[in-house]
Amino acid sequence: MSDGNQPHYFSEQSGPRLDPAELQWRQVSLAGMEFVVATASGVFSASKVDLGTQVLLRTVACGDPGLPNSGTLVDLGSGWGALGLVMAKMAPQADVWAVDANPRALQLTKINAERAGIGNLTIATPDQASRLQPDVIWSNPPIRIGKAALHQLLSDWLNRLAPQGHADLVVQRHLGADSLATWITTQGLPTRRLASAKGYRVLRVTSG
Repeated sequence: MSDGNQPHYFSEQSGPRLDPAELQWRQVSLAGMEFVVATASGVFSASKVDLGTQVLLRTVACGDPGLPNSGTLVDLGSGWGALGLVMAKMAPQADVWAVDANPRALQLTKINAERAGIGNLTIATPDQASRLQPDVIWSNPPIRIGKAALHQLLSDWLNRLAPQGHADLVVQRHLGADSLATWITTQGLPTRRLASAKGYRVLRVTSG
C-alpha cells in the first residue's frame, strides 16, 4: 500500500534524522482513542492516518478482539507509530515492538509513545528485531517494493510467528490482496479474509 509518491515506511532513503523544527503535530483518533502525534516529511502517511491503517484498526482493534494481553506484539513498518501506539495501549502488559527501516520513523514513534505515556513499546530496525517470535503482527505491507522483495519480507516475518500466533495484514484489493493470500497459504500458513472495506482486504495469517 502506498500514498502515491510518498516514501513508504520501509524505505531507507528518506533523508537524515529529524530536527525538532521539522515536527508537525496532529491530533488523531486511532481505534477510538485520541492521540496527539508528531509526524514529518519523509515518513509514510505523514499528513493523515492512511485509509489502510484505518480499515485494519477498525477490523482488528475495534471489531475483532484478537489482541492478547501479553506476549510479543509487532507493528511491522511502524511509520510514525499508529499501530504500535494502539497495541501498547490495548495490551499494557505486552512487549510491543515498532519495527521500521527508516530512522526518522523510529524517532517519531519514540516521541509519540513518550507523549502518550506509553512505556511498553520498543523501537527497532528489522535487523535489531530479527530474533523476535511475535505472537501478533499488525502490518500494512509494502506491496510496491515488488513481488519478490515482498514475498521475502513476509516469509521472513510470518515464519517466525510464535505457536498459535497470527498476523493481520491490510492490502489493497487492486494491488493483489487475494493473490497474496493464496501465496501465503501455499507457504503453509493458513490465511483467511477478516474484512473487505474501502478497496482493502484485511487478511489474518496463522502460524503453520
